[in-house]
Amino acid sequence: MSAENESSHIEALAAGSGFQTFPVAPGHRVNVRTGPGTGYSIVRVLPYGASVTIRCQTEGETVSGPYGTTRIWDCVGNGEFVSDAYVRTGSDGYVASPCG
Repeated sequence: MSAENESSHIEALAAGSGFQTFPVAPGHRVNVRTGPGTGYSIVRVLPYGASVTIRCQTEGETVSGPYGTTRIWDCVGNGEFVSDAYVRTGSDGYVASPCG
């Protein structure tokens, strides 16, 4: 499956979930981790042009990225997190319910 088809497939799966989907920063392959920090294991790497569905958000390690410096981490799957600094949410704050 090409990265473009994979991204479309991911968006289609997310469409019926009731959670919002946001694009990842262009030109970045973002690490998906088991917790809200860079010390957590990498589960997978998102392809260029991917979008993520944010289930909830939590505070974690401070990370700087294309969309600023933040402590917010986005839960994008069961026990899967990406730094909000790499997700274009249009906000510097929370756009989903807190995790937990």
